[in-house]
Amino acid sequence: MRAPLYVRVMGAGYWTGMGANLELVRSIYAATGRGDYLGAAAFVHPDIEFTAVGGPEVVEARSLVEFAHQWRDFLDSWEDFRVVADTYRQLDDSRFLVLFRRSGRGKGSSVEIAQLAGTEGADVLHLHDGKVIKWLSYWERDRALADLGLEE
Repeated sequence: MRAPLYVRVMGAGYWTGMGANLELVRSIYAATGRGDYLGAAAFVHPDIEFTAVGGPEVVEARSLVEFAHQWRDFLDSWEDFRVVADTYRQLDDSRFLVLFRRSGRGKGSSVEIAQLAGTEGADVLHLHDGKVIKWLSYWERDRALADLGLEE
């Protein structure tokens, strides 16, 4: 049985402006750090474009429903999977770079994710109307930084 999705309701205009956008991004990673992926979904646009870059398999989703299905399939393979943000960097008015660490063990194998894919990754989030409309999730932090022309 899956936990119900609870959405925190804010006053009009709460998620507007750069400071609020940064708080929205931080809220996503606060939820994923607790393993609350349903809570993080509250901040995702229904028309999200999600792409996993450089991971063990190509993953793309073009809607919130497809995104949720992909994440559910992925999470079903792991025990105690977590994504915890290390650094938030605003790239422009609507894009954020989040450097993170992941952890978890394979169900059945008990192999730590660090043994398979490393622990340091990065996400590039594009926001629109207070929600994530595009999400690029890089398995390798260095690749994200190179794609963006940045250094850590």
